[in-house]
Amino acid sequence: MEAKQETIFRSRLPDIYIPNHLSLHSYCFENISKFSHQPCLIDGATGREYTYADVELMSRKVGSALHKNGINKGDVIMILLPNSSEYVFSFLGASYIGAISTMANPFFTSAEIIKQVKASNAKIIITQSVHIPKVKDFALKNAIKLVCIDSDNCNSEKCMHFSELLSGDESELPKVDIDSNDVVALPYSSGTTGLPKGVMLTHKGLVTSVAQQVDGENPNLWIHSEDVLMCVLPLFHIYSLNSILLCGLRAGAAILIMQKFDIVPFLELIQKYKVTIGPFVPPIVLAIAKNEEVVDKYDLSSIRTVMSGAAPLGKELEDTVRSKFPNAKLGQGYGMTEAGPVLAMCLAFAKEPFEIKSGACGTVVRNAAMKIVDPETNASLPRNQRGEICIRGDQIMKGYLNDPEATKRTIVDGWLHTGDIGYIDDDDELFIVDRLKELIKYKGFQVAPAELEALLLTHPEISDAAVVPMIDEGAGEVPVAFVVKSNGSNVTEAEIKQFVSKQVVFYKRINRVFFVDKIPKSPSGKILRKDLRAKLAAGVPN
Repeated sequence: MEAKQETIFRSRLPDIYIPNHLSLHSYCFENISKFSHQPCLIDGATGREYTYADVELMSRKVGSALHKNGINKGDVIMILLPNSSEYVFSFLGASYIGAISTMANPFFTSAEIIKQVKASNAKIIITQSVHIPKVKDFALKNAIKLVCIDSDNCNSEKCMHFSELLSGDESELPKVDIDSNDVVALPYSSGTTGLPKGVMLTHKGLVTSVAQQVDGENPNLWIHSEDVLMCVLPLFHIYSLNSILLCGLRAGAAILIMQKFDIVPFLELIQKYKVTIGPFVPPIVLAIAKNEEVVDKYDLSSIRTVMSGAAPLGKELEDTVRSKFPNAKLGQGYGMTEAGPVLAMCLAFAKEPFEIKSGACGTVVRNAAMKIVDPETNASLPRNQRGEICIRGDQIMKGYLNDPEATKRTIVDGWLHTGDIGYIDDDDELFIVDRLKELIKYKGFQVAPAELEALLLTHPEISDAAVVPMIDEGAGEVPVAFVVKSNGSNVTEAEIKQFVSKQVVFYKRINRVFFVDKIPKSPSGKILRKDLRAKLAAGVPN
């Protein structure tokens, strides 16, 4: 019997040559001679500017100094920083010596940071003085070096100041044989289910992903060398690291760094530096929509492109973008850390732009293949039929660090299974409609239910618990808990919320607690989250 032919979807743009034999830093700076004296990084807080020549030199210095401090090929450094020039120098410096950067949210609690340090086996932590107390004791016990970017008090045997790394001798940068399949970045993601896992992104993978977005005969799909990119999204998030920093470097654009989003400074910077590209997330657009009087005081006409990602942008917010950024084209992309991260992107910015449909997140990226499969049978589906989105290409992750079983479940015969449900229409536009995976998206940040459930079960007065997402206008989704009390317990919702909030970063905090007699589970013991989500949808649960 003849096997049924698979339906494979490709980009509406032709494939391109991608030099993915290059190391990531070599690729980013390959065309530096064209714009070596142009601004590369602009510190929004201080106004300090670094040219491309400056950034390349300082990254090489940091790489040399990291090597002198015991970091060798394959070793891991942790970058525990907000957006800053030091972040960029650290990431690129590690790349130069074949080392790996794992990125952590500086607002993580001590327990969350230490868990990632242990899992990644980081040898150095680069951070701010305010976060040193979270890691100091663990670092001292485990001979992990601390580097601080903002305090002279850090100069000691126990904590080095970042200026020492910037004083490295670039001529002593070691010659390292970097294979394109070597890992260069190690962000943590919960994938389709379970606890956070280290996602191994290689030089080849990130080079491919960046090229898919900004290289080729239809050049610089959404970034030009004359552009000024707003980098307000956190660089520890792969969307910002890849689609803002790395794409910006490759294209020769100026990258305007803002440590955190605050509506007035944000608008001031757009006006002052005539920002042309705004890579945003829905909460930023929502803040713009809710502060119309403030927004209208600023000239935002310089913005020609608004790209939204990390979470869906609804029609009302699309309309807000169009009204507040009158000269901007709007597009949405779709990504997942494990996918490198971009799977699909809008072509409104292409040389010959395509008409964009509301709710669509673009067409599959070039030099990649996508298919939609039936979640039950794994058979590929034709156009306009809903199924799980799968993607294949050099940009996807190498796998999960030290977790071959999770890797096998996620990458099957070269296809990365996203856990997202969608369909592709007659015009090759991808629409996301649901997700199989358990992940909760709070303003684009990942919240793993399993992580919170494990934490709740350590409470002596909780016998069982389940965590699911609840729709929230401001955050998109927030985690809520269904809890079964231990016999005789009088524990309250407030006590449980406080118990969790002391141990996790702000976006993982439980928003509501609903007490139930039992958690619905399958015969195999798996939590039936659909049943709990249905209870939420029906109103206050019984």
